[in-house]
Amino acid sequence: MDAFEKYDTCVAALRTFAHQAGFTECVIGLSGGIDSALCAVLCVDAFGASSVHGVLLPGPYSSAHSVEDAEDEARTLGIDYQVLSIVEPYQAFAELLAEPCGKAWDNLPSQNTQARCRMVCLMALSNAHGWMLVNTGNKSEAMMGYSTLYGDTAGAFAPIGGLYKTDVYTLSRARNERARAAGLPEPIPTRVLVKPPSAELAPGQEDESSLGIDYATLDAILIRYFEWGWEVERIVSEGLSGSKNVSEVRQIIERAQRFAFKRALEPPYPSARFYD
Repeated sequence: MDAFEKYDTCVAALRTFAHQAGFTECVIGLSGGIDSALCAVLCVDAFGASSVHGVLLPGPYSSAHSVEDAEDEARTLGIDYQVLSIVEPYQAFAELLAEPCGKAWDNLPSQNTQARCRMVCLMALSNAHGWMLVNTGNKSEAMMGYSTLYGDTAGAFAPIGGLYKTDVYTLSRARNERARAAGLPEPIPTRVLVKPPSAELAPGQEDESSLGIDYATLDAILIRYFEWGWEVERIVSEGLSGSKNVSEVRQIIERAQRFAFKRALEPPYPSARFYD
């Protein structure tokens, strides 16, 4: 499939799932990042702009430019959106949990609590208005366990859940190209396409640093092993960027295998074979 075929497949799968589940409107968290940006456009193409409800959920480490980028996209798409800060709810949990968690609180517990605060807000709106919560996770992060159970893994359907991160960028650029060809504004802001991806759960955090590998190399390894069935030695001999050796490639694969339990708890995504 080329980028446009993959994009249209994701739209169709999202529309079909929502129709079969009885939903006519959806809610989506807008972070100002590439994943939520692409998912928001997919939602507009599947539901129509008037039926998509965006929610910005800035936390203690959210940057001003992320909020600006999310608002810019929402206005371009013509969708309803609101801003709900999770700072106070997060601080309440911090006061409650800092002592029992001890020194560990400032690391993973703190970061995951922020993600779970966001999902509490999104699910409350889903329950209140009958909106389907759309998940914004991609396959690269799911494979590496780079997500929060009961946090950003929540949602009824994940329209980009079958796409690796590098394809998220490819489809985003393709959708912008389609808009330009139709004489319409690009739905995904340029700054979103070029800034380093970050969950913004800690000061200065960047996804590739947290993962310990750049997405291009990571996806090349994951696709070749899990989608194409290549042996580790063949992956290394191909000379992927990053000069990964056998040991490093095996560590990546073992991590992906270790987090299968997390993937089992994530929402469904398009069943198309994108990487045959």
